[in-house]
Amino acid sequence: MKVLVVGNGGREHALTWKLLQSPQVEQCFCTPGNGGTALLERCENLPYAVDDFANIAEFVKEHSIDLVVVGPEVPLANGITDYLQRYNIKVFGPTKVGAQIESSKSWAKKLMADAGIAIAKGETFTDANAAKAYITQQGAPIVIKADNLAAGKGVIVAQTVEEAQSAVDELMETGFSLIVVEECLQGQEVSILALTDGKTVRTLLPAQDHKRIGQGDTGPNTGGMGAYAPAPIATPELLERVQTEILEPTVSALRQQGINYCGVLYAGLMVTPEGDPKVLEYNCRFGDPETQAVLPLLETPLDELLMACVEGRLAELPPLQWYDGSAVCVVAASEGYPGSYEKGKVITGITEAEKLGSTVFHAGTKLESPRLLTDGGRVLGVTSVGKDFNAAIETVYSCMKAINFPGQYYRGDIGHRVR
Repeated sequence: MKVLVVGNGGREHALTWKLLQSPQVEQCFCTPGNGGTALLERCENLPYAVDDFANIAEFVKEHSIDLVVVGPEVPLANGITDYLQRYNIKVFGPTKVGAQIESSKSWAKKLMADAGIAIAKGETFTDANAAKAYITQQGAPIVIKADNLAAGKGVIVAQTVEEAQSAVDELMETGFSLIVVEECLQGQEVSILALTDGKTVRTLLPAQDHKRIGQGDTGPNTGGMGAYAPAPIATPELLERVQTEILEPTVSALRQQGINYCGVLYAGLMVTPEGDPKVLEYNCRFGDPETQAVLPLLETPLDELLMACVEGRLAELPPLQWYDGSAVCVVAASEGYPGSYEKGKVITGITEAEKLGSTVFHAGTKLESPRLLTDGGRVLGVTSVGKDFNAAIETVYSCMKAINFPGQYYRGDIGHRVR
């Protein structure tokens, strides 16, 4: 079969890399792809942007593509699945109305509240003064969120009332007319990526992301500076609760609204000190960088899982198979990220890092042969698999030392909770 992956980040490189491991996948295309996908055997980058639905559809029809896998949330929120399905193209990824589970936090919170799913209490505001009055009433710490898509950076965990009120002004001045203010849940975060065909739900290995830019989980939020899997905090007992108390009720609530949700349900959870899972947010796609930590451990062919979702027969598949071990992904970022940063820096040492035992997933890179250049804030996701977390962490950081580009930055404590 032939597969087209839409997107240009580390997640899309990891998806393509995993799909090409299947004996059933003869070729992959990525649009627009990156420097890493350009270097994969049996993979070709295409020139179409993720919002160029017409050209993507035309290419799929002309080249008899069997499956389209949509990586990023923006094209899903803008209706790429709806568009392609008009031409009877098989797409892994929810329709526009289903993608609201990520593109509108207020819509998602109402859906979950109506379904009786445990969430952080909060309110939605269009008026800054009303939001600030609510913050004064509730006190701090408190969380301020942009209602719609913000590339993983629209969440501010404010430690003081003043910081929270400034965050309201900052988001609204940036153009977010609708914001959510909610309680600051305490505990440990865990990411549960689940696949669904709209009826059945199958969870992947639990992962834990590191959102903050700085060591010790300090500084502003990013799209993610590293991840590891499987996260020990997500015990089999907790995963069973997540399945029955969160994921299955969510799919049922979507179905009751007439939404046949096919794709990834990514539940960002807080596990409270009492051991109870509560939903912080939902995403409508694979996580980044969690995907880069989870997929290296997946033994079941990825194309079989995705096609079963698209064809509505996920329940027929046997249990997912996983390789033994632990995986750790460390993100190498451009100097200045998550703020402004320069592009076009020469990257060296990837071949050496892979010889030392890592898989290097490209996120913000471009190939100008023979040079590989930086082309984004998060540049690389370096993943190592070991028999346990200590082995994986030791290997990944030895590999990080081999890679270099001017201004390179990465956290030195990814996986600190499992050491």
